[in-house]
Amino acid sequence: MVSESEQTAASQWDSRPWRTRIEARLDRTPSELNLREVLKPAAVFVPIIERSEPTLLLTKRSDEMPTHAGQISFPGGRLHAGDENLVATALRELKEEIGISRDMVTLGGFLRPYETVNSGFMILPVVGFVREGFTLHVNPQEVAEVIEAPLEYLMDPKNRARMSVERQGVMREFHTIAFGRHTIWGATAEMIVNLAERLKA
Repeated sequence: MVSESEQTAASQWDSRPWRTRIEARLDRTPSELNLREVLKPAAVFVPIIERSEPTLLLTKRSDEMPTHAGQISFPGGRLHAGDENLVATALRELKEEIGISRDMVTLGGFLRPYETVNSGFMILPVVGFVREGFTLHVNPQEVAEVIEAPLEYLMDPKNRARMSVERQGVMREFHTIAFGRHTIWGATAEMIVNLAERLKA
């Protein structure tokens, strides 16, 4: 149970209360994916690193990737036939892309699914906590760079903006988050904003 002081101190991320607060705001079971004929089920792992000031681990996708090349993302991909469920998909991709194994991870919960308009995926975000002491083994075919960003920075609405773009005659708005020389946008930015909105509630 989250105490009243934890509910009001949204900017305090030190010690254990930040993890308790996050877990309390996540969905305990994954939402049903509303898959239409054109959509493919997928999952990403949202890795929160358990440091004294927690961080979020992101990747920059290789320019050789067939979809979302060069974008900042969470480890993830489409459901494979051998995956028991989408949690297994997220954990498999975490291991395959950056080498973090299941035994370094504690599952926290889920964010709402997100549809990628252009590539046709319905993505389940699986949030988990990664213990310090992990070793990265980056798959260069999929990942060009691994980025660790302070969670408090990413949760702060002052660090995000909204942009719009016209595609096929339709104007679409989306969030962007600038971090150093990187810009986070698309599905990844929307998942971060979803987490931030839950934490401020």
